[in-house]
Amino acid sequence: MAISQERKTNPLARLIKPRKAKASSAELKLFEAMQAGKAVGDKMWQEAAKTHTWLHFTRHSPYNKIDMTIIERGEGHYLIDSKGRKVIDGLSGLFTCNAGHARPELAEAAQKQMMELDFMPLWSYHHPRAIELAERLLSYAPEGMTRIFFTTGGTEGVESAWKIAKQYFRMTGKPQKHKVISRMTAYHGTSHGALSITGIPAFKQMFEPLVPSAFRVPNTNYYRAPHEFKNEDEFGIWAANRLEEAILFEGPDTVAAFFVEPIQNAGGCFTAPKSYFKRVREICTKYDVILVADETITGYGRTGEMFGSIRYDIQPDMMVTAKAITSGAQPLGALFLKEKFFEPFKEGTATLAHGYTFGGHPVACAVALANLDIYDREKIVDNVRTNSPVFRKTLEKLYDLPIVGNVRGDGYFFAVELVKDKKTKETLTGVEAEKLLRGFLNTALFDAGLYCRADDRGDPVIQLAPPLTIGPKEFDEIEQILRGVLTEAWKRLNS
Repeated sequence: MAISQERKTNPLARLIKPRKAKASSAELKLFEAMQAGKAVGDKMWQEAAKTHTWLHFTRHSPYNKIDMTIIERGEGHYLIDSKGRKVIDGLSGLFTCNAGHARPELAEAAQKQMMELDFMPLWSYHHPRAIELAERLLSYAPEGMTRIFFTTGGTEGVESAWKIAKQYFRMTGKPQKHKVISRMTAYHGTSHGALSITGIPAFKQMFEPLVPSAFRVPNTNYYRAPHEFKNEDEFGIWAANRLEEAILFEGPDTVAAFFVEPIQNAGGCFTAPKSYFKRVREICTKYDVILVADETITGYGRTGEMFGSIRYDIQPDMMVTAKAITSGAQPLGALFLKEKFFEPFKEGTATLAHGYTFGGHPVACAVALANLDIYDREKIVDNVRTNSPVFRKTLEKLYDLPIVGNVRGDGYFFAVELVKDKKTKETLTGVEAEKLLRGFLNTALFDAGLYCRADDRGDPVIQLAPPLTIGPKEFDEIEQILRGVLTEAWKRLNS
């Protein structure tokens, strides 16, 4: 597909007086071409991207030999790259674009708000959209939530929850309660505090020492349970009891919070039975430990309920949300809290000395409100609830492939674990995972028409989290793409 002249040419070039780049050691060819009103496209983007940008969580050495994938447009549940390739967005951008791409309602809401109030921080002042959005969010919330603290993302939500927990306990006579517990392999963010709570050693080692007093307990990966259990409920109780054990090891008077995802993302969609969360809730109540549900990914319909905390009856004290709150059209996060955490701040000079310039940005809040209108009008959560069993059943067709060991997940959030031997569950070696995932799968899946994630932050998996608007037709397309690529992957693994 050729790049249109209209799209390649800077539409503002004739309105902007061209200027030369300041003296610099960098060659700014793209900038100069745009200033001159010349056509730009994939070739110039590639050169500028490789020369002047730094991607997140990305190994850059392959781009010495190959082109980057530059996503230029989004349409519904599709992505279109700078070479004209159109693929299914099987990851909702990054678990974010739940209502799909290029929603005109969201663009209109942003434009309207920009012309009314383009920016106002929530530092001693307020604005209508944040106030309206707070109550709208609480109307969907788990029981007991009464307050919203706005952020711009999940990492900030995790950071905020920990800081609020520490200050709350200091203000209520328990100053030693500052430690946090999370689960093995769990990802909770990249700031120093959130990274300390993250349970992926490889992500942390280059940045240590981190914030002290963060500890880990087993996750709920039933496929690789460390012992034999009669059923998943028994395993769930075992895993939950490890939390009590950790609290007692550290001392209940020192543990402030337990962070848990309703479905753990890193490692590949670890679900848990309700018995697990019931026992976790009992333990946290017993030892006065704040139960924080990290719903950065599972929030806003991904599980078949507005929040995973409702679907699995987690009964959290705090709940971190972000990403799909705006379906990705604006950066925004919302930390839900019970009233008791605000109580110490109601009198005197008490202040939470914490916040973010763009937390609760008026344009982002307006977009979030429009996004929730789409959810309600199109019954998006109902669509997930209805079609999730169909999605699971479609993916389970892949069990006839020798490389597929486990299909797990819930809602519109699934992982396919790859193995060398289905009977023994033998996983890939580090060298094999490197060769297969980075050397083949990610590129092959995209070339075959599917953007998703081949991930080895635990055992190797392919993760799927498509927009919540799709249905059985798209499930079949995804399954067929996976089937073809995984068949070839098995051959390569055994060659």
